[in-house]
Amino acid sequence: MTLVHCLLLAAALFSLGVYGLLTRKQAVALLLSIELMVNAANLVLVAFAKFAGAPTQPIVLFTLAITVAEVAVGLALVMLLYRRYDDTLLDAASEMKG
Repeated sequence: MTLVHCLLLAAALFSLGVYGLLTRKQAVALLLSIELMVNAANLVLVAFAKFAGAPTQPIVLFTLAITVAEVAVGLALVMLLYRRYDDTLLDAASEMKG
């Protein structure tokens, strides 16, 4: 697999994530779309590190730690939304503004 193949795969994953982000109204689907976009960025970082000869493990661990923190915060917000409105549609989230 060459660098071009890795970049094309990452571009396809990122495009799917953007499409999901723009078309979905469920909070969980939005989180999954953001996850796809972060994984595409992770793939690009690892591909460039691999083809440049740099060690890839520190880069992967750093980006996975950021992804886990993002998922934890997003899931907490989704749980709060569901507890308050019994639904995860983001239309209800506009009512949560202070």
